Amino acid sequence: MKVTLFQSQIHNFSRQLTNFAWRFSLIGILLSIFLLLYGCQGTVQKNDGVIHLSLWQSINPPSNRDVFNKLVDKFNQTHTDIKVESIFIGQPQLPKILTAVVGNAPPDILSFDPQLTGQFMELGAIRPLEEWLDKLPLKSEISPNLWEELKLDGHLWSIPLYTSNVGIFYRPKLFQAAGITQIPKTWEELREVAKKLTIDRNGDNRPEQYGMLLPLGKEEWTVFTWFPFLLSAGGEIVTNNYPNLTNIGAIAALQFWQDLLKDGSATLSSPERGYEEDAFIAGRVAMQLTGPWTYIMKSNVDFNVFPIPTKVKPATVTATGNMYLMKTTPAREQAALKFLEYVLSEDFQKEWSIGTGFLPVNLKATQSEAYQQYIYQKPLLKVFMEQIPLAGARPIIAGYSRLSDSLGRAIEATLLGESPEKALKTAQERLELIWDSQ
Repeated sequence: MKVTLFQSQIHNFSRQLTNFAWRFSLIGILLSIFLLLYGCQGTVQKNDGVIHLSLWQSINPPSNRDVFNKLVDKFNQTHTDIKVESIFIGQPQLPKILTAVVGNAPPDILSFDPQLTGQFMELGAIRPLEEWLDKLPLKSEISPNLWEELKLDGHLWSIPLYTSNVGIFYRPKLFQAAGITQIPKTWEELREVAKKLTIDRNGDNRPEQYGMLLPLGKEEWTVFTWFPFLLSAGGEIVTNNYPNLTNIGAIAALQFWQDLLKDGSATLSSPERGYEEDAFIAGRVAMQLTGPWTYIMKSNVDFNVFPIPTKVKPATVTATGNMYLMKTTPAREQAALKFLEYVLSEDFQKEWSIGTGFLPVNLKATQSEAYQQYIYQKPLLKVFMEQIPLAGARPIIAGYSRLSDSLGRAIEATLLGESPEKALKTAQERLELIWDSQ
């Protein structure tokens, strides 16, 4: 996924540091780049009677960024007293954000990942939004389940920019050529279909076509795309705000991915590149885990999508992007809230969703004639719409970055041959050493 949800270097940076070492090491990095960022912040301060707000985002691909920036321009055209500047921040984003926070020069609005909420909350960098939202008539238009995903410690810390979830894209012509007439609905059926779709044409034991692509790596994309299998198996990674990686469901989900590899019917992506679609588009793999934001939607190849097959229960994982109100000044925060209200509006959500493939967070936008026509033209989006009630979220607890790092290492180790039980046990022990000292 090429939007803020999945910024691999961000998570790699934040998860490799323990509490004390993390804070100590970070200071040097922050000081070294602070002047650069302070200069960038200064470009939006003007004495023209207008409140100039900075909005940091890392929206990719560029076509999605263009859609967003056009919508920002629309806001600016209709608000004479507020001007929002959309600023793209390249990787690694998290050090830049933390630099600005520590240097008292944060953006006014930040588009980032919900899973980093706990870290921003601990730093006192963001404002809770529930009091503002409760007074907002627009609240009733937003999908109610999205608010729960963005809460921590009884407070709502951000608003949803978009939502979506994960399915399995597939090449219908390859299914037809393999004699497959029914999409798989269970893990066992998915495993059998993957075998049929794996073809070694010249007998050198190196298939020219694999049934499925699995993401090699330990960073967030790997954790994210494995999560539907964890949830479908009834697994979890947190119990009572404490890591719980060695449960039966987690072991089963890892074992299933390893079984696909042992069957020879899945191939691994390049390290930390599991979101790339080149092999799928070229026909080297017949199935790929991703969502409607994918470039596949804009490609010329034949494709379709089916829901995540079931083990214990139907499930998928949410792909929700969000926006934080950063702590600045009362006047700037009030101006920023007007922009956040605009982001939640029917008009914004309708244009954003049609332009990017993400699902609207506003129910009126979903029901609008324009969006219904869009779905009519792209009927596979119905799969993702129908999965919304089944979708679970990754936790946003304060220690998520370290939890995800350990879990990602366990998934990677399993894909490289380690037993799921041993990989998860090692990860659990690593977390227990640092968790209580956070």
